[in-house]
Amino acid sequence: MSDTQLTVTLDGGGIDDARAIVRALAGVFGAPDGPPADEGATVRTATFDAPQTPQAARATPRAAGDTLSAPVTVTVQGTPQAVEAASETLSRAFTARDDGAASGDQERERQLLLVP
Repeated sequence: MSDTQLTVTLDGGGIDDARAIVRALAGVFGAPDGPPADEGATVRTATFDAPQTPQAARATPRAAGDTLSAPVTVTVQGTPQAVEAASETLSRAFTARDDGAASGDQERERQLLLVP
């Protein structure tokens, strides 16, 4: 994994839920490698470039009009700064519960449960 990437794994919810989550993150990270498109998938992933500055996440307002239809478990993995920015962004955009984190030498991983 590049030191400028964030990998997001989405488990649960439907395609519209996945797209809402990706839209919220795109405000900080820019467009992902591709929008979630597989209607039948149970797990979806997206890869983003990391924000240029740590302040980028704090400047992003709550995603307007995006709500979830079902709980979605989101795992974010990347540099500590990217994971923190993604966690802050998702916590502002949705009702989120932190389900834990793991840290390595250069990477960090955090799992959040987003609920409607």
